[in-house]
Amino acid sequence: MSAQHIHILYVDDEIHNLNAFKASFRRLYTIFTASSAEEAEKVLEKEEIHIIISDQRMPRITGIEFFESILDKYPEPIRILLTGYADINAVIDAINKGQVYKYFSKPWNDEDLRHNIEKAFEVYALRKENKELTAKLLDVNEKLEFLLRQKLIS
Repeated sequence: MSAQHIHILYVDDEIHNLNAFKASFRRLYTIFTASSAEEAEKVLEKEEIHIIISDQRMPRITGIEFFESILDKYPEPIRILLTGYADINAVIDAINKGQVYKYFSKPWNDEDLRHNIEKAFEVYALRKENKELTAKLLDVNEKLEFLLRQKLIS
C-alpha cells in the first residue's frame, strides 16, 4: 500500500494545529481532521482510518479519554498522542488506558513524525494481516475437524 493510501485522523481543538498538520502531510497521506472528539467519531463512522493522532489537552475530553472511549468500537487504528506539555502521568495513562503507540511533544518535528507514521502503519498492516491469517487458519481447522469426524463416523 502506498503512503497516499494511509488514512490519518488528526484531532486537535486548535484550528491552526489542524491546518499546520494538513499542510505538512497532505501530499503524503490522506488526512482527515476533527476539532473535537464528537467530530472525530463522525469521521471514524464514515472512513477507514489507519492512524489516529490526538492532542492530549482539549476542552471537554483529553486525548487519552478520547482513545479510551473509542477503543471497543474502533480497536484497529494505531494511536499517537501529541501534547504541548511534558506530563509523565499523561504518558503512562496513554500507554496503559488508551493503548497509545507513540507519544510526541508539540511542536512536532515533521520528519520524526512522518517516520513514526510509517512505522505505525506497518504495525497496523501486520495486525490486520495477522487477524486475516488467524481467521483463515480457524476456518481450515474447522474443515479438517469436520473431515476427521466424517472419517470416524463412517
